[in-house]
Amino acid sequence: MKNHRIPFLALALMLILSACNLPSSQATEQISPNAVFTAAAQTVEAQLTQNSLIIPTNPPATVAPPPPPTSLPPTVAATALPIVTPVTTTLPAAVATSSCDAAQFVTDVTVPDGTQYSGGATFVKTWRLTNTGSCTWNSSYNLVFDSGISMGGPASQPLVGTIVPGASVDISVNLQAPATDNTYRGYWGLTNASGARIPVTGGSNGKSFYVEIKVGAGGSGDSSGGKFAVNSVGFSVTRSGTCASGKYVVTATITTNGPGEVTYKWIYSDGGTDGIAHDPLVFSAAGSQTVTTEWSTSASVWLDLYIDKPNHQQFARATLTCP
Repeated sequence: MKNHRIPFLALALMLILSACNLPSSQATEQISPNAVFTAAAQTVEAQLTQNSLIIPTNPPATVAPPPPPTSLPPTVAATALPIVTPVTTTLPAAVATSSCDAAQFVTDVTVPDGTQYSGGATFVKTWRLTNTGSCTWNSSYNLVFDSGISMGGPASQPLVGTIVPGASVDISVNLQAPATDNTYRGYWGLTNASGARIPVTGGSNGKSFYVEIKVGAGGSGDSSGGKFAVNSVGFSVTRSGTCASGKYVVTATITTNGPGEVTYKWIYSDGGTDGIAHDPLVFSAAGSQTVTTEWSTSASVWLDLYIDKPNHQQFARATLTCP
């Protein structure tokens, strides 16, 4: 601004000097020096105003950006949003659902539904099942009583042997008919090594199978009121000689509910049979007869009597133990 004022001041002085040299004919009226200075000042002010409109002002000085920080500010950890996991409601299963353990009920090997016994008669119920799972059954698996009438059976009984997937097995339990005349049913099932119930297709409620008998008096010499059958088998065991060289004599007492014919065979704990075609036992009425066998062994073993006709049933076993 100071550089622009110098020319204007020179212009004002020139005007004053020119006013002093005006011809006398134009100066009929004398102009006072103050008026001249006032006019000159106004002219300078007007020129300055006009110049301010047409002369651009100097642009503002460029501000230099601040130097970069010598260290980065501390990073603020982002707050993690909570992870929402979908919840699936699963109803509790009454039995194990894994494909590892599964069974299929095949048939009643002995004691068909409705078989009649006299009160207090002992019998062996046998079911045939197939291992339809992918895991092998062994002695850590159990036959267990589920509900109904237990008929003197155990609460739990381990399976015998090894049953691979796809194989069938006959599972037996020793039972006794109640003393009072009536119809009785007991439900049984299987558990795995963890104690979980194994599902059973073809059974009752998908988890059990049952035995059903009738207890009551009948006619025509049949004390059980039903078809001819062996009601019970009892054993007695004697030993002669020492444990190393002695032998056992096993006597089985077979009791029927009426007249009929009985065929049988011996079954050993090693899975073998005696392989002998025994003569049938003929009963003219309800009663008992005995049969015997011998076995020389120094080990602790057991022996069963299997009634082929009419029951198709393996009865309670005789245990041979040498002290």
